[in-house]
Amino acid sequence: MPRNKFHGLKRPKLRQSWSKYNLYNFTKVGTPPAANKTFFQQKWVAKSMTRGYHNPQIKEKHWTRMFDRRLPAVVPMDYRYLAENDGSEMALGRGSGLEKAEEGRERKKQKTPYMNMAFHPLERRLDTAIWRALFASSTKQARQFVVHGAVRVNGKKMIYPGYQLNPGDMFSVEPEQVLFATGAKKRRKDSPKSLQDVRDLKEEQRALAMEREQERQEQEDSDAGAATLESDEEREAMSGRPEDQDDPKKALRSLMIRAQKILDDSKRKLSGKRQQELRQFSRSIKKTMSKLRGIEEANVEDTIDGLESGLAEILTKIPQDEVPREVRLDTAEAAEKRDEANNVPEEPQPTEPAISRQTGKVDEYRARKDAELLHAALARANENPIDSSKPYATPWKPREFMSAFAFIPRYLEVNQNVCSAVYLRHPVARPGLAEVPSPFHGETLGLAFNWYLRRR
Repeated sequence: MPRNKFHGLKRPKLRQSWSKYNLYNFTKVGTPPAANKTFFQQKWVAKSMTRGYHNPQIKEKHWTRMFDRRLPAVVPMDYRYLAENDGSEMALGRGSGLEKAEEGRERKKQKTPYMNMAFHPLERRLDTAIWRALFASSTKQARQFVVHGAVRVNGKKMIYPGYQLNPGDMFSVEPEQVLFATGAKKRRKDSPKSLQDVRDLKEEQRALAMEREQERQEQEDSDAGAATLESDEEREAMSGRPEDQDDPKKALRSLMIRAQKILDDSKRKLSGKRQQELRQFSRSIKKTMSKLRGIEEANVEDTIDGLESGLAEILTKIPQDEVPREVRLDTAEAAEKRDEANNVPEEPQPTEPAISRQTGKVDEYRARKDAELLHAALARANENPIDSSKPYATPWKPREFMSAFAFIPRYLEVNQNVCSAVYLRHPVARPGLAEVPSPFHGETLGLAFNWYLRRR
């Protein structure tokens, strides 16, 4: 198959691969239209679509010899019922599609998707099983591993990708090959970084530049606002308390000045999140001041109390050493007056020895937690070191777009630690489930199965 047309985007072609182009094609493929096509044409289109996904490296003549019209399926039986009856009465009224439940109600049986098992012989192939076990990023890569001698079946080297697995066979792939297949791609041969790391670094730099530009713009706006608040009226508002003032505008201006003072005095020591909260608080005060005329007099005090409690909540998240002393006093007095107005009983303050003991316990707990985190980080670094000589990016991380294909069928038992898997049994169809993974609709698979029946 031509390499440049392996993933077609104009005409979606699904492949057994973890490629991002293939993942895009998954979102575009649906049931082919059948309004203006004959039954022969519908079967041919369905055959070409399904064969393009289910191991297209196999020649059509080879697959035709492998095709089996007998589709494996199982019917779950109740062991209690089988212990009491011989099963002959189950043949009475076959085809009704109804089953008597224990409670006397009738429920409809789930249909068994037989047609979804059309390509079940291909699941026995060694290269397909390696891809299903997540040891390779595509069936083509799995074939390469087999041909190059990196795969063993029952402890013996196997170089034939079309080897038919039997129930109980164990196959294993060299761990270095699995890490290369499922790990992120390297940027250069002499660099341990991956393409994904480079893209993430560029995105972080772009986000940091945007954040700095936004902070600069907000700083300019805040400086302009602070310059307008340096009049005698603002100084008078700063000297008073919001609860002592009759003018709501003065109370709001006092709150805004306190928030701005916290920002100006401790901007270098505050975290970015706290700075964003204070800036958002200042913007909300400006909006409230602009809408003050539309607010009823009865709701003005509630609005001011809400803003005051919001500022107090922000201050609780900031270390008290970083908050200016006058702002702390203003907030404490405002909280006391608010509690007195609401008749809230004052909580007893702990004594100095109790505070010191509590602080010592907190410091000891934080030190122990920091030590545990540091030990875990060092262990991860030792287990997953940086090595430029590896053919994959280090420290190892899974490939992009892997999660969309990261599933293991029921007929495989996989151990990712030793890169080995056991082929437990042949895939079967159950009521409501077919164990052959396929992205196509059951109708499309049914048409493809009818094509290979040769009833034309």
